[in-house]
Amino acid sequence: MRNKAIVAEVKTLSCSNSFRNYHFLKITTEEGIVGWSEYDENFGSPGVTAVIEQISHRIIGQSAMLHEHIREDLRNVTRPAAGGVVGQALGAIENALLDAKAKALDVPCHVLLGGKVRDKIRVYWSHCVAYRMRTEHFSPGIVDVEGVRQIARDVGEEGYTALKTNIFHYDENDRIEAWSPGFGRPHEPARNVERHTLKNLRRHLEIMREAAGPDIDILLDLNFNARTEGFLKILRETRDLDLFWVELDTLDPKALAYIRANSPHPISSCETLIGLQQFLPYFQNQSIDVAIIDTPWNGVWQSLKIAAAAEAYEVNVAPHNFYGHLCTMMNAHFSAVVPNMRIMETDIDRISWDTEVFSHAPEYKDGYLILPDRPGWGTEPVEAALAKYPPLKATGMINRTQTPRLAV
Repeated sequence: MRNKAIVAEVKTLSCSNSFRNYHFLKITTEEGIVGWSEYDENFGSPGVTAVIEQISHRIIGQSAMLHEHIREDLRNVTRPAAGGVVGQALGAIENALLDAKAKALDVPCHVLLGGKVRDKIRVYWSHCVAYRMRTEHFSPGIVDVEGVRQIARDVGEEGYTALKTNIFHYDENDRIEAWSPGFGRPHEPARNVERHTLKNLRRHLEIMREAAGPDIDILLDLNFNARTEGFLKILRETRDLDLFWVELDTLDPKALAYIRANSPHPISSCETLIGLQQFLPYFQNQSIDVAIIDTPWNGVWQSLKIAAAAEAYEVNVAPHNFYGHLCTMMNAHFSAVVPNMRIMETDIDRISWDTEVFSHAPEYKDGYLILPDRPGWGTEPVEAALAKYPPLKATGMINRTQTPRLAV
């Protein structure tokens, strides 16, 4: 083998993206080839960096060409605590090795993954409303119903064909507030869905539909914000609305199968699962119409296995993608090679210095992401820019969400 791509150094880096941090893994070979991946510690995953740093010595001296061999070794030595932040660390390592391997061969990653079956991937505008509510980070900000109407109009005017939104409450002055008890905002462990929430959710969806127009697909994300009873109440409340899918999370595949059987809308789920074994019960119980796969968490190579299993059960897949541009490119290469692809998530609202932090931004045209043909993932962090925007010291839900206090 002309280029053995022997790993010489493994390094983690991070920078601020204004309200959370971007995290990157840099793997350098003896020949000076650099493989990059992006991972996350914001979405309930503190400690991924620590895991990478604890196990990275086992990668030194190994060939990036043998990424599956490396993963199996790391899986063996972490098997008793598989999944969680350990699983995400293995995913980050796999993705950086894939980038290094592709660059060593001077090919785009999609060539390594079996070859593309499409040149462009349809995307939806995710966190539509939610991000602009962070008025100190995004402009124009959203504080009330007029901002909601404006962003719904922006979707079509900027050439996109689909949007995804969440659950919101409106007060007597039409000011807006997010409702996400599954993430502790507010702290309501029962996660009951009451009339007030149903009324506000319906109103929110009707406002967005009126402003977006009839030709924009609307996706609704419920996350972990209810239990089976509450999810069913929401589905009944929205049964006459035109929704592309309803996305929700539950760790019980049989409960989700019951929800799907009683849903007027397609059901998507599984974005927080790691490994094919966690996905299989959802396929076997016919729990979902679309399986959402987080390729930064799972690793793109492992995600292909999950997508292949989904195809055997006549289920389409969609990538979970609410990160930086490197993750978007990783997901684009995955989406380009998977036959059973439904649609790809992406965040259109970006912070001002994203163009500095990444060497290339995704190209969007008429609601599609255009697949790049540059070697590797097709973008990488700019290290000088990372230093310019040092990471925040306290980020993620563990710091952002107020600690609940009870009388003692």
